[in-house]
Amino acid sequence: MLRRLFQSGLFTIVVLAPFQARAAVVTGSVGVVEVQSTRVADLVFLGRGLDAGLRQGMICRVARGSVDVAEVLLVESRLRSSAALIVSLAPGQSIQTGDVASVKILKV
Repeated sequence: MLRRLFQSGLFTIVVLAPFQARAAVVTGSVGVVEVQSTRVADLVFLGRGLDAGLRQGMICRVARGSVDVAEVLLVESRLRSSAALIVSLAPGQSIQTGDVASVKILKV
């Protein structure tokens, strides 16, 4: 089932990239610029990346106004863009261009 994503190289990067601890300073929220549906999974593309402190493995909340729409997992982060997979989706919701993603922070 994941053959198409493996062929695209997306998961190859995820699997082969070694974990490195880095300090990340996440600045504000990031806009969703595209949602691409595939047979296996939907990819969510964000308009910011490393420049905003987004790193592979981060979980982000996606909201439309004050309504939480979904949670996504960043699977690739480049200088000015990121790609994510949908982890959970609120009932009756879908991620749309213009929604806003922000890094999910654990409250202590």
